[in-house]
Amino acid sequence: MLTSAEFTVDVIVIGAGQAGLAAAYYLQQQQADFVVLDDRQAVGDVWATRFDALTLFSPAWVSDLPGRAWSGNRLRYPSKDEASRYLHDYATHFRFPIHLQQRVVRVRPRGAGGYSVFTAAGQHYQARAVIVCTGAYNAPRQPGFAQELAPTVRQLHSQQYQRPEQLSGQGPVAVVGSGNSALQIAADLAVTGRPVYAAYDARTPDLPNNTAMWAFLAVTGLLRASRHTLLGAKLRLRPEPVVSSDLSRLRHLPNVTFIGRALQVDNATALRGYRASTPALEHVVWATGYGPAFDWLEVPVLDAEGEPRHHRGMTQAPGLAFLGLPWLNSRSSALMGGAGPDARYVVEHLLKTS
Repeated sequence: MLTSAEFTVDVIVIGAGQAGLAAAYYLQQQQADFVVLDDRQAVGDVWATRFDALTLFSPAWVSDLPGRAWSGNRLRYPSKDEASRYLHDYATHFRFPIHLQQRVVRVRPRGAGGYSVFTAAGQHYQARAVIVCTGAYNAPRQPGFAQELAPTVRQLHSQQYQRPEQLSGQGPVAVVGSGNSALQIAADLAVTGRPVYAAYDARTPDLPNNTAMWAFLAVTGLLRASRHTLLGAKLRLRPEPVVSSDLSRLRHLPNVTFIGRALQVDNATALRGYRASTPALEHVVWATGYGPAFDWLEVPVLDAEGEPRHHRGMTQAPGLAFLGLPWLNSRSSALMGGAGPDARYVVEHLLKTS
């Protein structure tokens, strides 16, 4: 544990996930005086605590952080535990100055310039610049009608889901969502044999997730097309696709019923979808994404929806930047392999201007 109540550095990185570690790499390369703050007990915990069946949606060969490649079979899709170990090994290898169990609760401008950062553990940090790397949003979202479900229907968000044993009984369960996590969780539950109702929007596009597709994205540059180009702007308007093989697998499981996008609650215990309704449910898993949660940031850089206003991560507030947001610059920005290019840009510009 830290014993001093106050620390002064040039740059504070908030978050020791993939974006924060990539930022630390480039700050170290520039010999900057910096510290990384993270609320977890160990680097990599953010992956270790996710649901057991989770794997990266990108293969190892396109998931490297700068300066240190994944070991082993480069064509594999690493498990969540492998991702956790990779991040931990990465931080250990470069010996980054990381202060763990330091949940940031307040960031405010200092009168003399720079920022004061306060943590729940009572620590006070000061720096000329701050890079916010707390993830691609972390406030669980679910539709408003979720509150209409009776207490007998036990609800949890995908953030809380880890394995089928969490859901007691053998009765019907609904998984609501149209992303890759929803498909993986629904399949994870379905292989136990219980009835699963997938509230999935059939309009969601799907794509293969194989070496040929990733090679195509890499060669054509589609993965790194900036949102500030005409091509990137068009790509950003399209819904995020799911993995076609995961969707196909789920459709072929005999105990899975697709009901379409969830519309409302029926009789306090069931969900009505665009195509069909469920019977009375025992559980609902809301794989419905996340929203921004930057209420601790006392700097006027958020829009009316709480989203950061930025250009490639740089805000109008001197010395304040973001990393790890979806489409921070390109589609790859929220992927592990996309953290490096974004971090390099932000660190270079931040050190020049702060």
